[in-house]
Amino acid sequence: MKKLFMTIAICMAGVSAASAKNLTVYFSVSGNTERLANAIYENAGGDIVRIEPVVAYPVDDYHNKSFTELAQTEKSEQARPEIKDIDLNLDEYDTIFIGYPIWWGSMPMAVYTFFDKYDLSNKTIAPFNTHEGSGAGDTHGEIARLEPNAKIAAGLSVYGTNTSDDQTETIKSWLEKIED
Repeated sequence: MKKLFMTIAICMAGVSAASAKNLTVYFSVSGNTERLANAIYENAGGDIVRIEPVVAYPVDDYHNKSFTELAQTEKSEQARPEIKDIDLNLDEYDTIFIGYPIWWGSMPMAVYTFFDKYDLSNKTIAPFNTHEGSGAGDTHGEIARLEPNAKIAAGLSVYGTNTSDDQTETIKSWLEKIED
């Protein structure tokens, strides 16, 4: 009987490990990061969720003056805009793909709110971002500081304007680096 319980426990542990999934989490205003997130989700599988501020940004145009002023004010004040709850059991996931645009060399403050709100300890965090020439800035280092008990995988940076093109090969190559 004891042997039977041990076998069941071992099988249950195997099922638990085998059912671990990837989670793609992203923040997007213009749609560039959303397109990249969807392409990553299609290639990596798992689940996908969007970080959404409770109070939406004024427009979906990065160059709108009221939008840029608000985003710059949030950054200079280190604000943490409230985000909508994401109903997830993070215990189900081993790898979290986290995506964001680069705003003035950094992540949008709503992404900082996400890191403040959700504990990603013991997860592999694979950051990806869109930009218009700045690359990832120091965002990978910043994520490592925000989540000191997580493993930070190699990141992926894509020009936002290139997200309209097929990024499948770029994503597959990046995913192979993460698996190593």
